[in-house]
Amino acid sequence: MGLVRNAAVGLLAGTLGTAAMDLVLYDRYRRSGGKSGIWRWEFASDVSSWENASAPGQLGRKALKVATGHEPPPGWARATTNIMHWATGVGWGGQYGAVASVASIHPWVRAVGYGPVVWLLGYVVLPLAKVYKPIWAYDARTLRDDLSAHLVYGTVVGAVFAVLTKEER
Repeated sequence: MGLVRNAAVGLLAGTLGTAAMDLVLYDRYRRSGGKSGIWRWEFASDVSSWENASAPGQLGRKALKVATGHEPPPGWARATTNIMHWATGVGWGGQYGAVASVASIHPWVRAVGYGPVVWLLGYVVLPLAKVYKPIWAYDARTLRDDLSAHLVYGTVVGAVFAVLTKEER
């Protein structure tokens, strides 16, 4: 039962980690001149077609195409982008909780290491799905900024998980 409980707590931690990471990314967006309010930005209000959907949205598009056998309508792009974004962050949190059930790694080492693992796997999975370029096609600043946001994600997931499970070492 510990595995199921930890995975459920991880889902909640993943939700808060995703929100924290998004706050970092939103702050960067605003500092670079972005004008949209937080809710409009967070829920991809400007996504009106598949052409301007994010990489998670594009991955969802491909999954929908496989599931339905035809191209999903452009009107689904915004919802798919949102669902895929949040499902990814929350899902990784659930996996964190499951791993915490079986791994004997110190909680803070696991928390700080988790963000970079998620970051790196994104640069493996998304290029294989042909919705992202390979990691070597990005400049150092882009990779650094993306990694730092994922460090926030992993740290928040680990901290929330530790608090909610009273995990100590």
